[in-house]
Amino acid sequence: MSQQYAKDQPQGFKNYVENIAIVGAGGRVGAFVAHELLKTKKHKVTALSRPESTSKLPADILVKHISYDDPSSLVDALRGQDALIITMSVMAPPDQEAKLIQAAADAGVPWVMPNEWGLDPSMKDLAKESLIGEPREKARNLITSLGKSSFISLVVGFWYEFSLGGLKYRYGFDIPGREVTFYDDGNTKINTSTWQQCGRAAAAVFSLKVLPEDEADKAPTLSQFKNGFVYVSSFLVSQRDMFASVLRVTGTSEKDWTIKYQDVEERYKEGVEEMKAGDVFKGFTKLLYARDFYPDGCGNYEARKGLHNDLLGLPKEDLDECTKVAVVIAENGEEAGRL
Repeated sequence: MSQQYAKDQPQGFKNYVENIAIVGAGGRVGAFVAHELLKTKKHKVTALSRPESTSKLPADILVKHISYDDPSSLVDALRGQDALIITMSVMAPPDQEAKLIQAAADAGVPWVMPNEWGLDPSMKDLAKESLIGEPREKARNLITSLGKSSFISLVVGFWYEFSLGGLKYRYGFDIPGREVTFYDDGNTKINTSTWQQCGRAAAAVFSLKVLPEDEADKAPTLSQFKNGFVYVSSFLVSQRDMFASVLRVTGTSEKDWTIKYQDVEERYKEGVEEMKAGDVFKGFTKLLYARDFYPDGCGNYEARKGLHNDLLGLPKEDLDECTKVAVVIAENGEEAGRL
């Protein structure tokens, strides 16, 4: 399709995204997305929420109640929205996202950011073996097949503070217990992003102009990411890099820690077997994270795709400051039982 320009659009065309609906605006990454959108002062933000939700939302967010059992409530809530951002747990019923995507199409929402927020889907083996590739691809395909909305997906790797400060099945750290398990030698680097960087990225994407004004306009636009991926990262780090940061933040040394090693492919297989044995949470978490640390470089999308951080004006973050957040999370046990 040839490049379109704002100057050629019909009267009434709006070359910016104004009205944005968020599902999960009180959740982990959703709260940061909502906060960053409001900070821009460019958007009217609406949270789609079930009546029984107890999430605390900023006063500047309009709340519309929905029921996944009543498609008309979803369509009504999405009418007049320029974009829908979906943030949900990977354990949420899969039909919920499909219902939201269908409702967005029925309501004529031009842009949908699906519930991606993770690994690079262009790596087919990673997508397949992490068990999340098929449902993510299905969601993107549904958006395009309905022919009313376009998707923009964020590739952010795993969430840094959540993954470091949670269970030892994630980045291998038990911070309160002073124990770390290195996958292979612990030197495989992966891209990882903080919740705040994810929020900034989503807000920056939807603050772009939709189309270039004319042929001379070379500024970045939303349309250049149409039905594609935005690559964002806070850090390119190995477990060894994380460990060095944890030592600095906690004021400990290696002798204070129990250090273990495990072949990363064996760890992946272990997770598969644990899932088969019925321990779905532990097994899935273990295999998911282990697969990203394979020495095939699948977790380092920065090397293959480059990053859109500079294009979006995202700041460089301080690793130790973000590690401090993870340490607090770990010591409070805030993320130990959630995926």
